[in-house]
Amino acid sequence: MNIEQLHTLFLECSQVTTDTRKIESNSLFFALKGDNFNGNEFANEALKKGASYAVIDEVAYQTSERHILVENTLETLQTLASFHRHYLAIPIISLTGSNGKTTTKELINAVLSKKFDTTATVGNLNNHIGVPLTLLSMSSKTEIGIVEMGANHLKEIALLSSIAQPDYGYITNFGKAHLEGFGSLEGVVQGKTELYANLKGHGKMVFVNTNDAQQVEQSKGMKCITFGRKGSKYPIEFITADPFVILRYETKRIKSQLIGAYNFNNIAAAIAIGKHFEVSDQAIQEAIETYVPTNNRSQILDKGTNKVILDAYNANPSSMKVALENFSGLTDKTKIAILGDMFELGHEAEAEHQFIADLASNLDIHKVYLLGENFQKVSAINDSTQQFASFEAFKDYFSKQQTKNTTLLIKASRGMALERIVELL
Repeated sequence: MNIEQLHTLFLECSQVTTDTRKIESNSLFFALKGDNFNGNEFANEALKKGASYAVIDEVAYQTSERHILVENTLETLQTLASFHRHYLAIPIISLTGSNGKTTTKELINAVLSKKFDTTATVGNLNNHIGVPLTLLSMSSKTEIGIVEMGANHLKEIALLSSIAQPDYGYITNFGKAHLEGFGSLEGVVQGKTELYANLKGHGKMVFVNTNDAQQVEQSKGMKCITFGRKGSKYPIEFITADPFVILRYETKRIKSQLIGAYNFNNIAAAIAIGKHFEVSDQAIQEAIETYVPTNNRSQILDKGTNKVILDAYNANPSSMKVALENFSGLTDKTKIAILGDMFELGHEAEAEHQFIADLASNLDIHKVYLLGENFQKVSAINDSTQQFASFEAFKDYFSKQQTKNTTLLIKASRGMALERIVELL
């Protein structure tokens, strides 16, 4: 069966799934493989649960006409997604970057959906499986697609770009994320700009934040739509972030529900993209002002007399630094930072955790708690800083404290699951 024939079957199905736990009637099941599982083994189960067809790549599991045998199910999924993307012939906006990808994607979707029928990446399904699934979730009703791309190694963004073939691209920033895979900050830049290479090679457009010198430098020679500083196509002015970001675009003063000056660029990108697609200024303002972050991303929670800034979804040295600096600048009377280990830093882990510990101890923060094996190893910390080898050790200590009338920042890599601290207040 060629890809065009498979696409015809796909159009007859209600959805694509790779998980038998999420099978819906008339879905198309792809039997993917992982280190510890073989999706081919679940093909019959998928059909019994209501899938119309199961795409497999081992002939031993082909027991009916509803089993579609291909050479490689993952590659077929990716090829089908790219075929479908061209079949729809709609504008695709792709974005990547070290920090802020998902928030920026959500903001762009909020703005564009004021005027268009959009389909965007769900959550952070932004890898070699998530991107194809995002593209295949787009229907004939979709007018603009928004595709988030994540990576922790070189060549990943190149692959994802080749699948999505975007018409527009945006890189949020270049930061110290996934250093274990990229090797260095230079490796991060090289990896993220694989999106630029794809766009440039196909004569497509890139949105460039002129407040970021590295974006400006890396995008030279490309078709650019600029925003940010005066002189750019869409100049946008930062006003304050105490704690919520307030900015001005032309005559509109926009008050967001996002904390931290670092979110200014994310909001500005959504405004610029909205303007490019001729969303009205009023609709853009409404979209930004009504967007509320979820999933432990820069959420503000009230817990009794305390205020919690919950940013426990992810962390790396770059995002940790700006979060701490922003937290230090808040005018709240008593501030406590609870920081957990940052993962995937490879041989840079020791130095980067020491840098963050030193930074936190020298900012206007009354108390700093450092949690995890990496933070346990840092040295020369002042009296306002305490270290704990694990969440459990911290829990025993913190549960006995009387924390009142305090603003707390909670930030760590996802694996630390520091959102559990909220329940201790």
